[in-house]
Amino acid sequence: MDIADYYRQLGLRSGASLSQVKASYRNLARQYHPDVNPGNEEAKSKFIAITEAYKFLVNIAPTDAAASEVPKSTQHSTQKSPAPTPPAEAPSVKPKTVKVTPKHRHNSSSEELSATDEKLKQDSYLQLQQLLKYEKFPRAIALVEGLAQRLPEDPEVRQWLAISYQRWGRYSIAQKQVDKARIYLKKAVKTDPHNRALWAEVERDFRRLEQIY
Repeated sequence: MDIADYYRQLGLRSGASLSQVKASYRNLARQYHPDVNPGNEEAKSKFIAITEAYKFLVNIAPTDAAASEVPKSTQHSTQKSPAPTPPAEAPSVKPKTVKVTPKHRHNSSSEELSATDEKLKQDSYLQLQQLLKYEKFPRAIALVEGLAQRLPEDPEVRQWLAISYQRWGRYSIAQKQVDKARIYLKKAVKTDPHNRALWAEVERDFRRLEQIY
């Protein structure tokens, strides 16, 4: 089941906002809850399905502000979107930002994806853009970690996950969360150890940590 299927379970279009996901789930849960439909196996199955969809979407659905900025044509597009705008950082931090990109199509693991996995990957990429743009780092990481479990050999997904870790680490520096920053910066380079651009950014982040703390 891909992201669009989860949205359909809740009667929503792909890319619907977090508040819409919550509202739809509340309405459907009241309608199909086993306590309201004792002995009705069809209602029970529907309740299980919408609960599964809700638990997945609540971690990745964009906020209302994020959803309003995504054009409808983009939400259903099969074309790759440009790299996301980097989130704003503390005024004193001015390193170059490693961008999330949909390149490396020459890799065989990407070419061998099924249509379902390719659709899942595309939908996840669009969601990731919004989550990083609006600094929803825990949700961005949860999204890509789930995708990495399904596509463990995909180099793009590995890159996206490493960059999500690095962005969360850098944000933690600005928030003076030193231990968290170190953990996620180390995760970044461990996840994508051959990414030279990422290594350079992580080294710069560690130097920033040493200077401040």
